[in-house]
Amino acid sequence: MKKATTLLLVTAISLLSFQTYAQTFGIKGGLNLSNVLAKDDDDTYSDDFKMNPGFHIGPTVEFPLNEMVSFESGLLLSTKGFKSSEKETDMGDTWEYEVKLNAVYIDIPLTAKTTFDVGGAKIYGIFGPYVGIGLSGKEKEEYTQDGETETYEADIEWGNDEDEDHLKRLDYGLTAGAGIIVNNIQLGLSYDLGLANISAYTGDGTKIKNKVLRFSVGYMFGE
Repeated sequence: MKKATTLLLVTAISLLSFQTYAQTFGIKGGLNLSNVLAKDDDDTYSDDFKMNPGFHIGPTVEFPLNEMVSFESGLLLSTKGFKSSEKETDMGDTWEYEVKLNAVYIDIPLTAKTTFDVGGAKIYGIFGPYVGIGLSGKEKEEYTQDGETETYEADIEWGNDEDEDHLKRLDYGLTAGAGIIVNNIQLGLSYDLGLANISAYTGDGTKIKNKVLRFSVGYMFGE
């Protein structure tokens, strides 16, 4: 936790320094559709997982390297996780089981952005790494049988202890996306591919990696 917090503070201070020289800054937010890759040496358990809807929001900064290429970053409050459900009927008895993981991160994208003028608008593409720090989260399980539902909730325990913790705080990966800019309004679609194994337990080849599809709306000041 101490190393992750230090990394977050150093990056945030760097971004504030960048903003001083930035041509544009802004704010963006939108819809997250998150999932995970969950597997070990025996099986890939996430094949039947479903995307979990959530959100992202936060400030962004951008400064030009030349007329077409710029560097873009920010501090985004972002949700990640997954949901999974099963339903079976046996001898007329139906039961349902659903599990949902909701985690909240601070994500710091560090992307190159290429912009092209198209008539009265601009189109852009972004690519680069991101760093994320896990802040909080919950796991919720529901079991329903014969119309009766039992619910279980637990907070995510963050850390590297395989016996005590669930997920590691530090996440990182690659971001790719594209969008359109009309006046000061920016509409974008991007995908975050997690490269970090965030599972605290790594025995038997256990791996958990985040995946997030984002739909964003942003407003750029001084564009």
